[in-house]
Amino acid sequence: MKNSYNVGVKLSEDLLRKLLYVCEAEGRSPSNQFVFMLKNNIAYFERTKGRISPDKLKAIDISEYTEEE
Repeated sequence: MKNSYNVGVKLSEDLLRKLLYVCEAEGRSPSNQFVFMLKNNIAYFERTKGRISPDKLKAIDISEYTEEE
């Protein structure tokens, strides 16, 4: 089973430039910075709204993101 997946994200030029600025300041690649921010956002979500159960996660269809290109 594949351990990581590619997900395309559309950004405005301004948001892209700000992301790259933060990446440079934090010493991370854009991919690593994005994963770092996602993990922090999910942790905040779970702190404020409750833990996401494994059963709910298993019910999510990820086939759109796992198909071979």
